[in-house]
Amino acid sequence: MKRIITPILSFFILITALSCNIKNEKTTLEIEDNNRHYYPILQGQELEVVFPIKNIGENTFILKDIITSCGCLIPKSSINAIPAGEEARLFLTYNSNKNIGYVKHYITLYGNFADTNKIELTFDVRVVPDAHYTKDYEELYQEEKNKAGNIEDMVDGNENNKGYYLDENFTEHHLSN
Repeated sequence: MKRIITPILSFFILITALSCNIKNEKTTLEIEDNNRHYYPILQGQELEVVFPIKNIGENTFILKDIITSCGCLIPKSSINAIPAGEEARLFLTYNSNKNIGYVKHYITLYGNFADTNKIELTFDVRVVPDAHYTKDYEELYQEEKNKAGNIEDMVDGNENNKGYYLDENFTEHHLSN
């Protein structure tokens, strides 16, 4: 029994030691066209963003985390590691539903980089509203007012100008009732 356990235990210790060593080894990445400017898209369209990433260092790159600047930017690829000299692609989908105008996004990669602990990827795009019909301010205001149930129309004066009370008035009023 001891003959079986010793080699298995030795194997697991060796694998653990090697994996710890890989995490501490630093490497360098090359990002193709990092600061991109995309052509305008219509609001509501999705934009597929692909960043080719090449490991030009001598060690395996291990991706620890990806953080995007907006919830509308979803990482689709599952890059966990890039061996030395190899290339991988980072796929992201940008949903332009909630944006209009100039939009700039940041994607932060955390890993075992030689000079820093993170690399930032950027891109920008102009999101154009649909020209067939865009609601103006008055229509948007009326919709919000209808959602609120027009409570403001049922109350005299402003609902936020109710005055104030003092602690002594509050306790006297409640004690007399």
